[in-house]
Amino acid sequence: MKTLVKTIIIIVVPLIAAALLVLASEKLGRGQEGESLKQLENSVRKSVMTCYATEGVYPPSVQYLEDHYGIQIDHDRFAVFYEIFGDNVMPQITVMEVSDEPEG
Repeated sequence: MKTLVKTIIIIVVPLIAAALLVLASEKLGRGQEGESLKQLENSVRKSVMTCYATEGVYPPSVQYLEDHYGIQIDHDRFAVFYEIFGDNVMPQITVMEVSDEPEG
């Protein structure tokens, strides 16, 4: 009976530890993705403000920021929505993670 319990412990404990390790690494990965999203949004906002301070107008597009202010966007990972409301109004900036999973 004791050898059966030892065998079960030898098999089950490493499986539980491996499962916990996988769950922890997935959670860490999601946290890093969220941080990357925040950093990109902050970078876009700072570049928009720099453009306004330097040129006196808000940039016409995100592409303008990429071309003139060094913003680098991984378009495979993130979508940046940039809506202009007027010449003197700060554009609305939304950054979202692009999903690889099909809907449905």
